[in-house]
Amino acid sequence: MIKRVYFICIFSILIAFSSAEAQGVFSKNTNFTRQDSLRGSITPERVWWDLTYYHLDIKVNPETKFISGKNTIQYKVLKSNKVLQIDLQAPLKITKALQNGEKLQVKKEGNAHFITLKNKQKPGSIKSLDVFYSGHPKEAVNAPWDGGFSWKKDKNGNDFVATSCQGLGASVWWPCKDHMYDEVDSMLVSVNVPKNLMDVSNGRLRSVKDYDDTKTYSWFVKNPINNYGVNVNIGDYVHFSEVYNGLNGKLDMDYYVLKDNLEKAKIHFKDASKMMKAFEHWFGPYPFYEDGYKLVEVPYLGMEHQSSVTYGNQYKQGYLGSDLSGTGWGLKFDFLIIHESGHEWFANSITNKDIADMWIHESFTAYSESLFLDYYYGKKAASEYVIGTRKSIKNDIPIIGKYDVNNEGSGDMYYKGANMLHTLRQLIEDDEKWRNILVGLNKTFYHQTVTTQQIEDYLSKQSGIDLSAFFNQYLRTIKIPVLEYSIKNNILRYRWTNTVSNFDMPIKIAINASEQWLYPKQEWQTLKVKNNMSTFKIDKNFYVKSKKI
Repeated sequence: MIKRVYFICIFSILIAFSSAEAQGVFSKNTNFTRQDSLRGSITPERVWWDLTYYHLDIKVNPETKFISGKNTIQYKVLKSNKVLQIDLQAPLKITKALQNGEKLQVKKEGNAHFITLKNKQKPGSIKSLDVFYSGHPKEAVNAPWDGGFSWKKDKNGNDFVATSCQGLGASVWWPCKDHMYDEVDSMLVSVNVPKNLMDVSNGRLRSVKDYDDTKTYSWFVKNPINNYGVNVNIGDYVHFSEVYNGLNGKLDMDYYVLKDNLEKAKIHFKDASKMMKAFEHWFGPYPFYEDGYKLVEVPYLGMEHQSSVTYGNQYKQGYLGSDLSGTGWGLKFDFLIIHESGHEWFANSITNKDIADMWIHESFTAYSESLFLDYYYGKKAASEYVIGTRKSIKNDIPIIGKYDVNNEGSGDMYYKGANMLHTLRQLIEDDEKWRNILVGLNKTFYHQTVTTQQIEDYLSKQSGIDLSAFFNQYLRTIKIPVLEYSIKNNILRYRWTNTVSNFDMPIKIAINASEQWLYPKQEWQTLKVKNNMSTFKIDKNFYVKSKKI
């Protein structure tokens, strides 16, 4: 997802965070509530059952902005229990819940609904229940940042409707187990819409059923999917497609756009196959061959919905026609196509268990923008782009948020995170090794929910470098390492300051235009230079600061 308050003022709606404490290690205390814990933690009413299948079957009425239907929830019993938590946000209401045709008691506590089951829940057994609901869902204020349902019209007066809900949660529009740790194994999405419109959702179209004045489109998702990755897109769509010869064979790439935009979309969407080629090189096979890849036009900027990436960048290069890096390289590609599609690897295949670790989604995907440039324009272009994005870093609070309360960290997870990864690439030195690490990361954690610690441990092991202090520095503080140095009588004195304990990252420098590595620690060290020291420069590819004293 894009949360770029610092780039274009008209999109300055990123959630405001509290300022950091003096040490820069934690944000100031936030008064989290029980509702935050019910939303953000693996509660006793969640932990005992594992999602296996959803069938979300709903009717959407754009004229009245009303939705109704049910979600059939299939699950495996992990341990015996009788109370199950389902989440649904007001003003939507659960009207009833059934298991084996019997009506169940539903106790509402804010957005959490505790359903008491009647039948014995035997460990290892597969059970299901139907949750019926209806109402006027929250209307998106400024999608995708403040999401919900976007009820719009196209220029021909046709209804143009879409959902977006990252952070806010899928329970803003459908009843589900709304926590990232448990992804459903597969899913059917059935959406009934007015007959003159089409619904495009995730996965592959399984059927279209005609009624007097409506149609129901059913889309089947074969792969695991996170809740916020599920979407509904309704419009007067036309379709075109291509077949991409990828690492895992033939991949269907389908495009759904408004009728009036068909011809320009056929030209502009060529970035999609270019993206696929570059990212399969850097990250390995596209993670959802069975479900295909779709790019779907929507009435807001766009989002990384799994196998149904949404697009609203107005058919412009860059970010709504602007270069986020200020280098010119950002106008070489359509930002939304590249960034949101990068999330297919980082967010949709590799998914954070807790939103506090959302950097796993956003840092790698923001970094993927420069890797796209690297593939087509070379390493220098990629470096200039990612370095150019540093002007957007705020260093307000740490990148990692608070756990178990649905709290994400700083928006710096985008470009501070990208520059952290770019710095790590310098430490590894060997670009092919770096590529293999990224490919291996996607292979190791394919279709999994993960923690920051798992990613840190993997990168440390595969790089052969203890990266504990490195990640503590960049993910858990707002402090940027400062290389202090002095030069006197051809003696270079240097050390790291503004760092966490044990920070000893090597850094590449140039003395008299001759490159070499320095190995600073937090204590002063010295280096004698044979010739007169006329110039001293730090490699810009390292995200650090310097201070001559």
